[in-house]
Amino acid sequence: MAEPKASHSRKTTARKTACKGKTPARKASPARRKSAAKKPSPKRWSQRVTQGSDALDLKRGVFTLRDPKRIAASLKRSAERSSRRKTGAYRSALSMLTFYINRAGKTLPKTQRDRLQRAKNELKRAFGRE
Repeated sequence: MAEPKASHSRKTTARKTACKGKTPARKASPARRKSAAKKPSPKRWSQRVTQGSDALDLKRGVFTLRDPKRIAASLKRSAERSSRRKTGAYRSALSMLTFYINRAGKTLPKTQRDRLQRAKNELKRAFGRE
């Protein structure tokens, strides 16, 4: 009686080793196929932040205005009207201006950088912080 048990365990071991490494190819699940067809996300995280952030709804082209007072006035107006901001209007406006300056980095021309730095001072004046 001991022999059949031994042969039985050998067959099981042989079967286990024969199946090792031979897993059937899996088909892509429907969820995976949907994600592949999904619209691609923006390449840069800063682009994603500016499009979907809860900070402010800015007027288009606000940072390209020539007059620092107009930039500050536009940021103040946007900050005060925004219902999505999580902090005070001044802090939101200033953080968006700083965010833009920092993300532009070395590609921002010196004249525009200086204009935006002056807009920071104008923003302080507009909110009575100076």
